[in-house]
Amino acid sequence: MRFPVPLTSGRLVRRYKRFLADCLLDSGEEVTAHVANSGSMLGLATPGSRVYLARSNDPKRKLAWSWQLVEVDGALVGIDTGLSNRIVAEAIARGHVPALAGYETLRREVPYGTRSRVDMLLESAGRPPCYVEVKSVTLSRRPAMAEFPDAVTARGARHLAELATMVEAGARAVLAYLVQRGDCHHFELAADIDPVYARAAGAARAAGVEMLVMRAEVTPAGIEIRPDF
Repeated sequence: MRFPVPLTSGRLVRRYKRFLADCLLDSGEEVTAHVANSGSMLGLATPGSRVYLARSNDPKRKLAWSWQLVEVDGALVGIDTGLSNRIVAEAIARGHVPALAGYETLRREVPYGTRSRVDMLLESAGRPPCYVEVKSVTLSRRPAMAEFPDAVTARGARHLAELATMVEAGARAVLAYLVQRGDCHHFELAADIDPVYARAAGAARAAGVEMLVMRAEVTPAGIEIRPDF
């Protein structure tokens, strides 16, 4: 996935109210940016950090700027969780995700389960439908180790249970963890942060839900899935 506009660099002043961040651009202008990330962003919101923002010319937007990347210990991290589905969908369409290759159609935001929408539904004649949920992974508390989640996520645990229900109904179900940082080569669940989610993941795996971990190469030009996690 390529960013549609060149990113502008600056420094983080503060993140607040979860979805807002004040940033000082390298030009000296201070702006307020939208933060498309409902998690804690543990380790990613330190004032003074190098950040990269995208500017929109859409007059309907309340905030012209969106926070896209942050630099942590020399590595870039993609913090916009709203891009995760697009990154994975593009990679699937290009055949860059072997585990999810060979399907004829890909539909997004399809209703399923109990008042939920699955991120992606892959379908082909003669094959069981494949329900895919995508989770953006940005947390790293130890060198080279990515972790999920970075905060308690009751919604995430519900998604795991609903994916297990799809398997019981004869479908295929996949939980795809997208690691949006290039400095991590391993992955594990942060059971100390959300033990309920960790138990739900274990139950879902036992029920036949597949766990797929993908690593992304993050640059100011774009975010692309790598095949070598």
